[in-house]
Amino acid sequence: MAAIIWLVAGLLLAAAEVLVGDLTLLMLGSAALVTAGVSGLADTSVIVDAVVFGISAVALMLVVRPVLLRRYALRPAKPMGMEALPGKTARVLEPVDEHGGRIKLEGEVWSARPLDPSDRYEEGATVYVAEIDGATAVVWKGP
Repeated sequence: MAAIIWLVAGLLLAAAEVLVGDLTLLMLGSAALVTAGVSGLADTSVIVDAVVFGISAVALMLVVRPVLLRRYALRPAKPMGMEALPGKTARVLEPVDEHGGRIKLEGEVWSARPLDPSDRYEEGATVYVAEIDGATAVVWKGP
C-alpha cells in the first residue's frame, strides 16, 4: 500500500511541475517514484521509505537538476539585423559631416551622419556606429 501512495505522490508532484517550471517538483516527484519502486520491490518500512526518499531527493536536486537547468535554460536572444550594428566599426567612404556622408558597414554602403553635429570624419577614417536612425548610421570616432 505504501508503494501506491509514493507512486501517486510522485505523479502528482510531477504533474504540479507544469505549474511551477523550475524542476524542483519534478525532482521531488522523481524521488517519490524511486521510493515507490524500492517500497514495492522490497516491502520496506516507512522509516526506510523516508530515508530512501530523502537521499534520492537530495541527489536529484544537487546532481540532476543543475544539469537540466543548464541544458534547457533559455539563452539571451542574440541581436540580429540592424539591432546588431551599434558598436560595429565602419570605414568612411565619403566625408561624414552634419549634412551626411557614406560609410562601409558590414560590407554594405550606408549613409551616415556624426553623433556630434560639429564633428567631421574624412575619407578612410574608422568610425564606430552609435545607433541606426532609419536608413542612416549615426557614427562617432570612438574611444
